[in-house]
Amino acid sequence: MNKPLISLASAFALTASWTSPLAAQEEPAGAPSPNEIVEGAEAEEWVSIPAEDLLVMTLAPSSDGTEREVVIQLMPAPFSQGWVENIRTLARTGWYDDITVNRVQDNYVVQWGDLNYDNPEADGEPKLLPEGLKVMDESAYTVPASHYRFYGKPGGKVHESRSTPPLKMVNLFGRYAGYDGFSQGWPVAGNNSAVPAKKRNARENAYNNSRPDRIWPVHCYGMVGVGRNYSPDTGSGAELYTVIGHAPRHLDRNIALVGRIIEGMEHLSSLPRGSGALGFYTEEEADKRTPIVTVRLASDLPAAERPTFEYLSTEGATFAKYVAARANRRDPFFIVPAGGADICNIPVPIRRAGE
Repeated sequence: MNKPLISLASAFALTASWTSPLAAQEEPAGAPSPNEIVEGAEAEEWVSIPAEDLLVMTLAPSSDGTEREVVIQLMPAPFSQGWVENIRTLARTGWYDDITVNRVQDNYVVQWGDLNYDNPEADGEPKLLPEGLKVMDESAYTVPASHYRFYGKPGGKVHESRSTPPLKMVNLFGRYAGYDGFSQGWPVAGNNSAVPAKKRNARENAYNNSRPDRIWPVHCYGMVGVGRNYSPDTGSGAELYTVIGHAPRHLDRNIALVGRIIEGMEHLSSLPRGSGALGFYTEEEADKRTPIVTVRLASDLPAAERPTFEYLSTEGATFAKYVAARANRRDPFFIVPAGGADICNIPVPIRRAGE
């Protein structure tokens, strides 16, 4: 983003400001860039994010005194609601206050939580969790596909479907899902029906057969998930992580995704990497752990301190044009349109309200 929004929310803006060694050359005429398309969206195409769905995480100031704040958008219903409810409880009880960033694994994730919870580099007693937290089953990693929407043609009418794939999006090796698309402003994937049953193992067959027509959120850069132990544990929401590398789509359907970073991503992605197992900080690296001072729901903050954000509706004509432009770049710098795009290469535009 152009202010401090260097995150999922503004990845689309980076393409407009990126320059090449030929930046001094006069720009030739061409098709609008994705950023220019978004800038032309009508006001009614922007959707306000409820304050109840915004989590404000304040980190300790950096070594030079710079204040650090990270804003997380929590997922709306029907996605991951048991974990999201737990996260609201943990924030409202102050449980997240004074925890730390404990793991930074290069090209993978940043993870934060209680220093002594599920941390191979610690041996202390874990922090007691508040009462009343929900315990979720693995089936909650996915939801019925009725919320899935796609565009039959760029800029065309919005259609709903449980089986027809959306505008072409390329999946690495074609194995992560049967199709990808967007639901309520979030990147999602659907049943991997394209993989013949005989090529799946017995556990995967049982899982798919018991959950027909399902969709799930996907692990793109900046997405926030719930740390867990071995199955059947699904995590409570006390341990969270965000993706800071190439999209680890193999985690889809194996762990709960609960939100995405929409502001302040640079404060997490730039942290020093840990040298312990899985990027955890070792005892000798204790000084590298970044303290998390407070975590609050925006709805619980005074009105003057409450951040407000909005996202570009994924059900409008502008978003369809934006998707087509991301999949087939024809603005002046590009020579050969790609013909498609990975779902994680089409970040949903998000901005501060009123900007």
